[in-house]
Amino acid sequence: MKILFIPVCMLYCFSATAQRFYEYQDTRKKNESFAKLPKTEIRTDLSTFTLSGIDEAVGKDELRKIPFTNFGADYMNFAGDDIKASIKLAPFDAAKHKLDYDEKYLIRIDRKPYYGGYSTIPKTYISKIILTVGSDSVIIPPAAYFDLYNLNLTYTDKGALRSRNGIYTSKDGHRIYLYLFCKDATGSYEVTWVIQDKKYLRRVLDYGFM
Repeated sequence: MKILFIPVCMLYCFSATAQRFYEYQDTRKKNESFAKLPKTEIRTDLSTFTLSGIDEAVGKDELRKIPFTNFGADYMNFAGDDIKASIKLAPFDAAKHKLDYDEKYLIRIDRKPYYGGYSTIPKTYISKIILTVGSDSVIIPPAAYFDLYNLNLTYTDKGALRSRNGIYTSKDGHRIYLYLFCKDATGSYEVTWVIQDKKYLRRVLDYGFM
């Protein structure tokens, strides 16, 4: 596990230099970040696979991961252990939204902070998340992803196509974590949707990775 996290940390850890991209007003908040999580089993679980929890990962066992099964430019599917999920993207139509600027930089969409390609008009948004556990559908409300844009489902590292995305299951079987990492030139973001006993609980969101 240490071997895995060391290069990941080097590539995507928080960087003070990221601030050079944000000389304009940054209205995003850290209230949903890993650092704000109480010291519970959820925090312990997330530390094993999130970049934001990397400092707390030492000595912890990895959770079982369900990787993606297939993907395209606008979708990614996951399946395993009687769990299925699908992420779908759609083109962003600026004419249908209210855009707030700080001079020439976009800082809010529909009066809300947003993530992905911050300061520019997004090209895509998450149109739908489908998650099923056995025969039961788990509803992840649009409010849990309405502000996530320009989701890059994969990224290139040293010429190879990679993805950190996956579904993780807690050891006690009560929680499912749907995790996505978006590598973005102006500061990447990661989001984890937490499902407990087949019901959506919350999301954990961090940004500013380089």
